[in-house]
This record gives sequence, C-alpha cells and structure tokens, in this order.
Amino acid sequence: MSTTTREETIPHQPEIGLGGIRHFLADDDLSPQEQRKVLELALELKQEPFKYRPLEGPKSVALLFSKTSTRTRFSFEAGIADLGGHAIMATDQNSQLGKGETLQDTAAVLSRFTEMIIWRTFAHQNLIDMAETSTVPIINSLTDDLHPCQILADLLTCAEEFGGVDKLAGKKAVYLGDGANNMANSYLIGFATAGVDIAICAPDDFQPEQHFVDRAQDRAAQTGATITVSNDPKVVEGADIIITDTWVSMGHEGDGKDRRTPFLPYQVNEALMAQAKSDAIFLHCLPAYRGNEVTAEVIDGGQSRVFDEAENRLHAQKALMVWLLDQAAQAASVQATSEKA
Repeated sequence: MSTTTREETIPHQPEIGLGGIRHFLADDDLSPQEQRKVLELALELKQEPFKYRPLEGPKSVALLFSKTSTRTRFSFEAGIADLGGHAIMATDQNSQLGKGETLQDTAAVLSRFTEMIIWRTFAHQNLIDMAETSTVPIINSLTDDLHPCQILADLLTCAEEFGGVDKLAGKKAVYLGDGANNMANSYLIGFATAGVDIAICAPDDFQPEQHFVDRAQDRAAQTGATITVSNDPKVVEGADIIITDTWVSMGHEGDGKDRRTPFLPYQVNEALMAQAKSDAIFLHCLPAYRGNEVTAEVIDGGQSRVFDEAENRLHAQKALMVWLLDQAAQAASVQATSEKA
C-alpha cells in the first residue's frame, strides 16, 4: 500500500470558455462548494422533477456520441425533456464529427443552434478543442480520461445512503480492478472533491497515472480527504463504499493485454465485502459482467445500490445542466452590462 509522491505539476484550472461560460469537462471543473451545490440540487430535483425548466420552449441541446451508450443517452435525453428541452442526437456515423471538420468549427456552429453541447468521445483533448470556440456550456459525458457525470451520480447515491451531502466527508471508498481507466481517474478527483477518502486498489501494471493522482491530492488538500494507491485488497478493511468496474473498458478491447488473470485477486465477492463495514454499499457504473469483476451474490445482493446509482445519472445530470445554464445566464448578464458601460 502506498500514498503517492506529489510531482510538481501545474494545478488544474476549471474550464472557463468564451464570455465566461462554464464547462464541465473534468471532475475538478467544479470546486468543492460548487459540487456540493449541484448534489444538493440533484436531491431537490429527485423530489420535484419539474421544478426547474430552463430549457422550456423547447430549447435544443446537442447530444453527441462517438462511443456507444445506453445509460448516458437515456438519462440525458430524459433529463433534457424534464427540463423542458429537446435533445438533438448525433453520432460520428450520421454527422460530420470525425470526418475532417475541425472541432472548433463544429462547436462554433452548434453554439448557434443549441443551449448546450454534451459529448461522449475518445481523446479528452477533443473536448478542450471544442471548448475553444463554444459559446454554450459543454459537458463531458465520457472520455478515455474521465467520466465525471458518473461520479456525480455515485456521490448522489452515497449522499442518499448516508443521510445527506454533508455526510460524505470522511467516508472511506475503495475502487478495485483496473486503476488505469477513466473511472478510476474520476473517482480519485471527484471523490476527493467531496472529502471522501478514496483508495484505488489495482495490480501494479494497472494503476493510475501520476498526474491524475496529483490532481486528486490537490483537491484532498482542500477537503481533508486522503488519497491511497495500493495493490493490496486488504485496503478494503473498514470501507463504507466498495466500487468496481468492468476489467475491459470501452476502447481497450483489443489492446493485447491479459485483462482477466491480473484482476482475479481484486474481484468483489462476498469474502471481500465481509472485510468492509457491515453496512458498506456496493457500486458499479454498469454494464457489469457477473463472475468477472463482481459476483452475482454481491451485485444482486442487499448491499448493492447499482440500480439506484444508474437512476441517479438522471437526477445528477439534470442538476448539473440547471447549474451550468444558470452560470451561463449570469455570464451573459455580466457581459451585457459591460458592453453597455
């Protein structure tokens, strides 16, 4: 087990675009206070689904997919409708995405048609490039580096379980399996932002890149969370939250690595769950492969919250959209005032 050595890197800066537009490309694009505000708003919207209708009209939202999706597509389309809006869905196959038009041009054009751009893509740099010219908020719905919307849903699930957003700080979460994927990276940064002690437990050859650990440590310094990277499954002792993900992440199917044998000691089974607290919960972002990263007894058992977690994608993303659209309206107001001055 180890806590990692901090490398000297430039701290992550929240993605702020043209005209002061706020984007959500990474977990640390929200400050701890802003993340808490979004989670509290999600709890509110779960109780009153139609309380806020910033897309009434309906106004349109661009929903772009370069990778396949079930939960992300359905939760965003349903959420956009709940907020009064209309989703325009496009893929690389039925649009000019990936066919040579620059991402900067794409963003500039889509900004003229829509109130927001939501994109599931491969390289994280794609989102950064698009943000250069977008005049509407952009949401990362998954890249090879990060999956921040899933983390908001997971934190919402934990807040419900433990009695509120203010009860998250100091809880212990352990993620087991492939520590070199987007989920592990986002758990590090997003859970640290919430003040949750987060451990990544993975084989030595599948541990997170240092710069993601550094970003988590930056957040932990603000919130009091602890960051641990380990190869020893005993790190689950006393955990409140046990998490895993598929051993073969999207896009890694043909990388030539053995993605079963090294992970077998990290399977979440009843014996492993017994080492955590007796009231610990189990999370998995799905899709799950029973008998690989998790046994059926755990994922279908009483400690599992995976379907609450899946539902909470809807509520967390609605809250995020409401918050970003409010930030955009405030930025537009400031800009209009400055232009009159």
